Amino acid sequence: MICFGSIFRPGAASRLIEGNSPVAVIVAAALWLMLLAGLRPLMLPDEGRYVGVAWEMVSSGNWLVPVIDGLPYFHKPQLFYWISAAGMKILGVGEWAGRLPSLLAAILTVGGLFLFLRRYRSSRFATLATIILVTQPLFFFGAQFANLDMLVAGMISLTILSGADAILRMERNQPCRGALATAYAFAALGVLAKGLIGIVLPGGVLFFWLLWRRQWRLMLPMFRLEAILVFMLIALPWFYWMQHLYPGFYDYFVVYHHFKRFSETGFNNPQPFWFYLPVLLLLTLPWSLWIARAAGRNRQGAESDPLRSLMAIWLGLILAFFSLPSSKLVGYILPAVPPLAWFVAEVFSSWTQRDPDAAQRWFSRTLGAATFICAGAAIALVFAYKDSTKPLAESIRPVFAAGDQFVMVGVHRYDVPFYLRSSKPIWFVANWNDPGIPRDDDWRKELFDAGQFDPERAKTVLMTPPAFDKTVCHHASGALWILGTSRAEGILPWLKNQPVYARERQNVLWRLTPDTINTLPLCDGKPTAG
Repeated sequence: MICFGSIFRPGAASRLIEGNSPVAVIVAAALWLMLLAGLRPLMLPDEGRYVGVAWEMVSSGNWLVPVIDGLPYFHKPQLFYWISAAGMKILGVGEWAGRLPSLLAAILTVGGLFLFLRRYRSSRFATLATIILVTQPLFFFGAQFANLDMLVAGMISLTILSGADAILRMERNQPCRGALATAYAFAALGVLAKGLIGIVLPGGVLFFWLLWRRQWRLMLPMFRLEAILVFMLIALPWFYWMQHLYPGFYDYFVVYHHFKRFSETGFNNPQPFWFYLPVLLLLTLPWSLWIARAAGRNRQGAESDPLRSLMAIWLGLILAFFSLPSSKLVGYILPAVPPLAWFVAEVFSSWTQRDPDAAQRWFSRTLGAATFICAGAAIALVFAYKDSTKPLAESIRPVFAAGDQFVMVGVHRYDVPFYLRSSKPIWFVANWNDPGIPRDDDWRKELFDAGQFDPERAKTVLMTPPAFDKTVCHHASGALWILGTSRAEGILPWLKNQPVYARERQNVLWRLTPDTINTLPLCDGKPTAG
């Protein structure tokens, strides 16, 4: 096992670090990243949403079309759902399996960075950068959070590293076809993870890197036919088939979600242009405390050192790209974390050559603080997070029959189907005729957009209060479980006279059996069979 605290000791310790095998480093990093990943419940809305889509894939057996509550969900491509669903099939249904795509992407990123730096720097430097990367809180929690940010960040990072490996091999007249094909394969997976940024961002980094180093002659060889074929075979079939099944898919996914959302305001979490700079520095503490020293020494050598210029362009382009749109979420900046770890590793690597004792002392202190922040915050989050519906869903799972129907009124608790292990689409009661829905970036717009791809199914899932009232009176196939908040009684006034089955914080649950439905005044004594 790697002894993190002895990295800067001369003699035997140095030889130990040099002798670490890639397997030992990557396994140690993987074990650290998986620590506590399955202890806390899914967090809402993101984890509940994305793991919920994967759960519907498992429960329905439809692995081709991503659906949310039975409706086609084309906000994002399919890769996350495939990996998460496969994890549930192989490992069993649980939080750890649901978070597998993020964990796997983080581990692959660690392995890719280590192997790249081991080849072009040294085993010592690669191990150092790896330790810094996995103990940055932003990377650590990104690896344990079930949304698309770590997955696409991992694919972008691996594309850059593989592409840079191919370029450096070309410069040395070494075989590069394998490295180039690998870069195109990771770019294709990046497109399947989140769309065009999977190829635009790593392509931009490599382009500007070649431009900075005046290696224009290598640009054309980067477009080898066999590598392009690899990309097309991996990335295109799913997109082609979705357009074949749903003719509006390209316009919605490419034009709307890539270009309009990037350029327009009004989407969730608008922030100023400079938002990501303090976010990156704060969420990589305590390692980011050394960035000032890194910036001072790297102003001088960026042109002469190809790796230093690669990392500077990588970091700068990611920051600039995600700073442009108004909508900014913290996880978007994850692709900038690997080059940041590289710069901090440069500080300690240079320092140890001048003063190994001081370097070891400060590295150990920083590592200890980083480990405490990551592990302490992860443990605290297990007890602090209270917004999950896991306890409520699991409490009713033993009495939830196959013919029962779950209904949500004015809310969307994404994690309910996952914890309830329900395969039936939930019914949602809201004012679906509200003209403001297409302008709001919330759960109603999400379901409204999904309903445009399957209007017939949407009629059975998305109900206005009057439509639901009629449906209630003709429901005879099992109990109706109705979940909402205290405001649900304002949407369905007749709920005020119904006994509450369970309460948990803001969640209120009612249960209506066929016999109960027969007594409802709105049904006017009609039998539930119609």
